[in-house]
Amino acid sequence: MDRIYRVADGRRIEGVTRPVFIHNVSYHLTSLQIYADGAIHCWEWVDMDGLRRKLDSGWVVLEVPEGAEVSAFELGRWKAADANFWLTSEMLLGEVADDIERLNDRPDSAKRCLTRLDRYLETREEGDRRALREAYLAIPEHKRHYALGDMDRKDWPLVVLATDIGEPPIGGWFQDDEVVTESMREDALRYFAERDRVRTEFANRRPADDPENPVAGTVHLGKRVSPQGPPEKAGLDVLQDEYPAPIEVGGVVYPSVSHAYWALSTADAGARERIREAETPHEARKLAAESARVESWPDARTAVMAGLQRAKFAQHPELAEILIGTGDAPISYSGMDSDHWAARGRNWSGRLLELVRSELRARAAGIGIP
Repeated sequence: MDRIYRVADGRRIEGVTRPVFIHNVSYHLTSLQIYADGAIHCWEWVDMDGLRRKLDSGWVVLEVPEGAEVSAFELGRWKAADANFWLTSEMLLGEVADDIERLNDRPDSAKRCLTRLDRYLETREEGDRRALREAYLAIPEHKRHYALGDMDRKDWPLVVLATDIGEPPIGGWFQDDEVVTESMREDALRYFAERDRVRTEFANRRPADDPENPVAGTVHLGKRVSPQGPPEKAGLDVLQDEYPAPIEVGGVVYPSVSHAYWALSTADAGARERIREAETPHEARKLAAESARVESWPDARTAVMAGLQRAKFAQHPELAEILIGTGDAPISYSGMDSDHWAARGRNWSGRLLELVRSELRARAAGIGIP
């Protein structure tokens, strides 16, 4: 199943595809296109009712007769032999209906069933059990086994709860004259009690070195800061590489981390000095782009940036305090052109700030760093 989309009236409408056959003289393997707004394309635009009619008329089919010719465009053609098909029209319609629900971020039939299950387990009311039964039977038949996500018991505990005592198991589960008994019902209830216990235990489990409190919300950095005139209260913008916090590296003072990074990236000594003297980080980057890179720079650049950020916060304790003040919040850095540094890509600028922050806090706590 592939994700697709179409644009209608300037609006992007998400969709997915499912394989089907179109019977038009011969049988053609193609993709049924299903969209969030309920539109379905099967060589013609239809809705759910239209898809049912296409299935009833034999235009959309789910199996091919022995010896019939089948084609797949741009791939080839062949004849069906010893084929095995298992999907029915009702199964397909159920899956398509679930696709539309998921595309709209709504619960599908399986999730609706599990919601009914939770309600019944809470109340043990007969009305809620009957609602569970209806919700279970609304799941496409071939998907019911997966409703609980348990490949050992499959959906058997769910079937037992949904089936009346003394009735053969619903949904196709049966062995000879087997019927659901009170002891089977009790076993199913014990199953769900144990499942809930394990889930709660797992949810509450955390590694021994996890923080006591939840991680703080993400800090977003991205506003470009000009060394020509930073605001009086720059706030968290001082953490950015472009912020005018001069740093000394190898006996040379650079106006900012950005200046130092771009100067060190070039093998041309003259260009390095021009980059160091650039009025803005933008101008420094532009000058660097016109110069040759140091050999293997892409492989070394992350280590260089880590060293420059360490130098910045070591040489500017007041900025280090601001970085430490972000706690354990993830740092998302969007003010960069490169996917290597920016949050839309690998977010290395944000990740290195988190690393330097951790090192600062370790030293403040007297924890030695090897």
